[in-house]
This record gives sequence, structure tokens and C-alpha cells, in this order.
Amino acid sequence: MTTSRRDFVRLGGAALAGGVALGTGTASAEVDVAAEERIDWSVEVVESTMRQYTPETLGGWGYTRGLYLWGQWLVFERTKNKKYFDYVKAWVDRFVGPDGKFSRTFTHLDSMRAGQLLPLLYNATGDRRYRTASTQIRERLNTYSRTNEGGFWHAEGGTRDFQNWSDGVYMVVPFIKKHGYAFGEKDWAVAESLKQLLVYAKNLQHEDGLFHHAYDESRKVSWADAKTGVSPEFWGRAMGWYAITCCDVLEDLPRNHPDRPKLISILGRLIAALAKHQDPRTGRWFQVVDKGSNPENWTETSCSSMYSMAISRAVERGYVSRKYDAVARRGYRGVLDRVSINAQGQTEIAEICIGTNVGDLPFYLARPRAVNDLHGIGAFLIMNEQLRRR
Repeated sequence: MTTSRRDFVRLGGAALAGGVALGTGTASAEVDVAAEERIDWSVEVVESTMRQYTPETLGGWGYTRGLYLWGQWLVFERTKNKKYFDYVKAWVDRFVGPDGKFSRTFTHLDSMRAGQLLPLLYNATGDRRYRTASTQIRERLNTYSRTNEGGFWHAEGGTRDFQNWSDGVYMVVPFIKKHGYAFGEKDWAVAESLKQLLVYAKNLQHEDGLFHHAYDESRKVSWADAKTGVSPEFWGRAMGWYAITCCDVLEDLPRNHPDRPKLISILGRLIAALAKHQDPRTGRWFQVVDKGSNPENWTETSCSSMYSMAISRAVERGYVSRKYDAVARRGYRGVLDRVSINAQGQTEIAEICIGTNVGDLPFYLARPRAVNDLHGIGAFLIMNEQLRRR
């Protein structure tokens, strides 16, 4: 049995999740907004996830763990709760040796996502192991394969050679930025981050503003259009990865940088297109964003979280019109409607698409949907940390 988010708010939120059985009662028709704002959903989700997984059982070095732990880091920065920091550090310390070296190679962008945590831990602790580990990934980028235009391949070694995926920028660019700013390579970090975002946008952004999932420079893979090299569909989470990366880079990009207007324009066109495809009933976005009328399509939680965060940040920073604030807030409410509390007092975030390759429309529509997949938990935390303060 689960308790709805509305009942959770009505019954007192965190005080009940700590161990008192949750009643099921009848929820009011509308959530008391003031009451809901007193519930710290980021803390609820982090506490619940930490009860479910220890740093040892959370999983291996991978991008979903890196995404989730970045979300937890944001909650730590706000709350100053040291146990959130200690959890992140304990997880990273499973992989960084006494000499600061990884015992693994980095042959795909996904393997670099969690690297963003290394400069953060170095700045927080001064432990040089984290600088050594971060530098190992940084130096790998010196030899990592690229397209002729300079975009990092999504992976090396066969099936993803010559390919750029919209997902890819979030796997590597936040690491590039954090490493460069922490270790005296700011000019490199700015230039490389912009190169990736602009090259990917050149090949992946459709004239209407949406982003194709992937691009194949070689035009050899089955899904690639023979003329343009792009895949056929506009998959939700792929565009979410790109949007939140833009926001991340723009936060620190000098205001007088000549490429700043280009990046704001790319993000603005994407946001305008996303606003047109928001589901008016739920406030969320569909798994395949522009196919909302397809009866097999469904609203997906992780992309809805990412879009809501990116749109809210873009409004806050003045990149787009304030009219889009309502779009972000509807998205936020729609995602919160997917949050519930189970009989054990644990948070559950539903309807999250699991990890996904490039495919056709039936492939995306048939992807399994999970509860508490880390794609969705991490995206939720990033969104909630943005929206709860506005």
C-alpha cells in the first residue's frame, strides 16, 4: 500500500516518514500549497535512498550514480548535513586508490559522468587523491576520439564510433567545467565545454528547436538518416541532458564571452519547442516528446524533471521570457504528482524510463518504466533544488 503525496502532506510529511505508520485517509482534492512547501522533498528522497542503499551497495562507477550523487551534493550544499557529504565521499572512495588512481579505463562518455564529484571532494577536503583521479580522466580526454568537427564520440570501440548523442554532453561537460575551474585550466574548460555544446547542437538540433537523440558522422548505423546522419525521434531524456548542461555552463560563462548569445539562443529555441509539447493535462512531457497524440506514448518523469529545472533556471537568469515560468511550475507540479510514500515510509518516484539506446518510435514507446530508477531520482533532486527556492 502506498500513501499519496497529498496524504503525506496532509499527515505531516517528514515527521511521519521517520517511523510512524502512515494513514491512508481520504486526501483533499487539492494539495495545500503552503503545507507542501514545508515538506523538504529533496531531504525526503535523499534520506529514503540512503536507507535503501549504503555507499557500498549503491552500485558501481557509472553515470546514474554520478547523476544521483550530484543531486545529493546539491542537497548537502543547501542543508549542510554532513552525513550527505560523507555518503558521497564513501562511495567515491570505493574507486579511488590510495595513490589516487583508478583501476579502470575510460572508453565512453558515460564513464566520465561521476568524475564531476572529484574536484568537489578535492575542494572540500584538500586530499590530493581526488586531484590525481580527476587528472586521470582529464588526460584521457587528450586522446579520446572525436568527430571531424571536434565532438567527442559517445563511446570508443565499435558500435558507437563516430556518434554524438544528445545525452553525451552531460556525461562529460560538467566534469570538464569542474576540473578546469578547480585546477587552473579555466580557459580550456570554457573552450572545450562550448565546443561540445555547439558542435552537438549544430548536428542534432532540428529547425523547430527540438533535439534528435543521436547523430552518426559516418552515416553507417541503421538509424542514421543517409543525408543528415540523425536518428529519427525526439526522445525525452536526451533533450533533458542537453538542456541542464546548457544551464550548468551558462552559470559560470563570462557575460562578455562571444559564444554566450549562441548558447542562450540554442537553449531558448529548445525551451520554446518544449513548451509547445507540454501535456496540458498533467504538466509533464512525453517519452517521445512530439508524439503526445500516440495512444502508446506516456509521460516520463526524468525528462519532465530536467525540463522543469532548465526552464525555471532560464527564466530566473533572464535567458527566456518570464512567460515560461508557468511552464516550469506546471512541470514541477506534474512531477510531484508522481511522488508517493510506500508502506515502509520510503519515497517512490514512478514512471521513469530505464537506460535507453537509440531506436525507432516503437522502441522508445516500449521501454520499461521503473520506480526509483536513479535517472529519475537524480533528475528530481536537481529539479527540486531549483524549484523549491523560487
